[in-house]
Amino acid sequence: MSDIKTQKSACPGGENCSCREAVVSDTLILTGLDCADCAAKLDKSIAALDGVVRSAVNFTTAKLRVDYRPGKLHRGDLVRHIEKLGYGVAKPKSDGSEREDLLRLTGLDCADCAAKLQKAVEKMPGVQEAAVNFGAGTLKIKHTGDIDGIINSIRQMGYGAVADGLQHSVPAAFWIQNRRVLTTLISGLFVMAGFLTLWLDAPQNYSIVLFSLAIVAGGYYPARAGLYSLSRGFSMDMNVLMIIAVLGAVGIGQWEEAATVIFLFSLGNALETYSMEKTRNSIRGLMQLAPETALVKREGKETVLPVSEVEVGDLVIVRPGERLPVDGKIICGQTAINQAPITGESMPVDKSPGDEVFAGTINGNGSIEVQVTKLVRDTTLARIINMVEEAQEQKAPSQRFVDIFARYYTPVVITLAVLVAAVPPLLFAEPFSPWFYKALTLLVVSCPCALVISTPVSVVSAIGNAARHGVLIKGGAYLEQAGAIKAVAFDKTGTLTLGRPEVTDVIAMPGNSKEEVLGIAAAVEVRSEHPLAEAVLRQAKKANVNYSIGEHFVALVGKGAKAKVEGQNYYVGNPMLFGKDLKHDLQQVKETMEQLQAEGKTAVLVGCKSNILGIIAVADRVRESSSEAIKQLKDLGVQPIMLTGDNRGTAEAIAKSVGIDELKANLLPQDKVRAIKGLQQRHRRVAMVGDGVNDAPALATANLGIAMGGTGTDVALETSDIALMSDDPTRVAYLIKLSKGARGIIKQNIAFSLLVKLAAVTLVFPGILNLWMAIMADTGAALLVILNGMRLLRVKP
Repeated sequence: MSDIKTQKSACPGGENCSCREAVVSDTLILTGLDCADCAAKLDKSIAALDGVVRSAVNFTTAKLRVDYRPGKLHRGDLVRHIEKLGYGVAKPKSDGSEREDLLRLTGLDCADCAAKLQKAVEKMPGVQEAAVNFGAGTLKIKHTGDIDGIINSIRQMGYGAVADGLQHSVPAAFWIQNRRVLTTLISGLFVMAGFLTLWLDAPQNYSIVLFSLAIVAGGYYPARAGLYSLSRGFSMDMNVLMIIAVLGAVGIGQWEEAATVIFLFSLGNALETYSMEKTRNSIRGLMQLAPETALVKREGKETVLPVSEVEVGDLVIVRPGERLPVDGKIICGQTAINQAPITGESMPVDKSPGDEVFAGTINGNGSIEVQVTKLVRDTTLARIINMVEEAQEQKAPSQRFVDIFARYYTPVVITLAVLVAAVPPLLFAEPFSPWFYKALTLLVVSCPCALVISTPVSVVSAIGNAARHGVLIKGGAYLEQAGAIKAVAFDKTGTLTLGRPEVTDVIAMPGNSKEEVLGIAAAVEVRSEHPLAEAVLRQAKKANVNYSIGEHFVALVGKGAKAKVEGQNYYVGNPMLFGKDLKHDLQQVKETMEQLQAEGKTAVLVGCKSNILGIIAVADRVRESSSEAIKQLKDLGVQPIMLTGDNRGTAEAIAKSVGIDELKANLLPQDKVRAIKGLQQRHRRVAMVGDGVNDAPALATANLGIAMGGTGTDVALETSDIALMSDDPTRVAYLIKLSKGARGIIKQNIAFSLLVKLAAVTLVFPGILNLWMAIMADTGAALLVILNGMRLLRVKP
């Protein structure tokens, strides 16, 4: 196996030199590779090729990973070079079997255009399904053909496309990435020169030539994409309509208007693309947090490997200041980890052997060895990115109205344009040119780009912002729902409290010792995973109390637990268990229990069917941010309520300490469901915040289920509508504030887009709206809508 070459290509101009261009990563499966020394020589030969940024031949797997510049080196040339050296390259599967690919798109600046692109791809040979995610800028495709052919077709339509995983590790020059910007600038210069000749009363031919050049420069990419779309029998998109309008203007001698329109259209597209890409980068930026390589320790040797080749069980060395490339457990070393990319928490968290760490987080000042627990595609960061991208694909309720409107608007306006061009001249002998000009203007305003993009851009911005602050929203519907919440029900343990109770009191009844009470309780709870059980076991260990392991353990949901210890059944549980089920007289412990509960402690009884042996009290610490979270909710006009299975005394003490005025105690899981339904009758829309496990029924019943499952737990990610990755309850108020902002901006965008379009169509008929004003109304409105939606990126907790 060869060493991985990590050096970047030599570039005299340094990092910002314009000669730098996009780099494609590829993996080739080699054949005929039967010698490690030969592999090293092959690696060296490939690395010497002009255009290769880095290469790595893995002799063990017979794979070549190579990064190269497609502008200097074609994949076919690379294959031929390998074949000349006496080796082969296995061909990709082309057996006609169905496969699914994910393409990352660029230049997708209009939701309506995205829908047309999807329809176009669906018509391509070998394509079974295609789904464009406008928010994420991705295309998921099921097909049986050649993915390269599909990518080329998409590029012909004017969009960029690259298979997921082929990353551009070296940034391309700005002008290479934005060729349309260059043609737009050239077009703009010719337009200015054309108007200058008109102002100087130069011969008309001069201005016609300059305006023609402006049309050619600005219209090159739209015309190419439009002609390709028409030649493939795809639907008429905005490019086609715009070219028709420009050619029509030229046909009636309106050269300056034609040139101005195509320049403004090209400029608007460039600005929209830039704005949308900036919005999408709120998520794509997360992908770049995890390093592409990892320092792996195998058989005592340290080797730098691509993260895709790191396997579960490998030991990865992470030096101070480096980002973690994988999820795993610390085996050696202590450090503080900045988990902000996952949880949004700005304060580093101390980590030691046995603690979990996550890809994309930043190691502090200690060198650590991490045992890998997940493949790179399954890391918490990867799953978050995947879920957020899928969430962006889900449409918010407000999008339904927009979709219905857009479905009818464009055909109606195009039909109207045809009628305007034909009916007055043919039936009423009106002059052709003025009505044809009005028809062209109608074509320009026939695409409802601003309206279609009004909701997605807001949803993408809000969900991306939330993900960066440790709040995972599963879709646009949940985003809108959060802003309508009137009451929030909190579970107590693990939500408002840390969920790590500690034993504070062990009280033995007459005839028993504290050690006996604690020993019996530990023997019963040793098989339990309840936080209270863990507290009892920690206290038993701390007090050096010996205990046997109880047999036939049974968890009594909402009441406690039982197990057989030394041949007799013992119980650890609440007064309900001992009073109602075991029929004990609780008068002997009532005063003590009430005293403990008044102190905010949870008291449990230990005993058997015949006797109560003693009382164990535990207390859970309230989170430092709980009081602030409740205050923020009250400031937003949202009613906080606490639901808990704990006793009323303890619940009242906790509620009072955090500022909650309303609570319900002694609740079993089914009682919490009834409590949520009762709250819905009073407040209509209620959110439930729990740990995602015991509160699952209540989370499902509430209008919005919010899980505080801890950093990256599977339950929190999978079971809730929204997951708080940082266990910080103040994120609930941030979520509601963000949602209210998103709802407001969506309404603003929709109203603005509708008014502009309706005004534009109306003003065409009296001749007030000319072509360049129409294009301003179209792309200008779309740009304003995007910029308005991007304000959500700035909302902070």
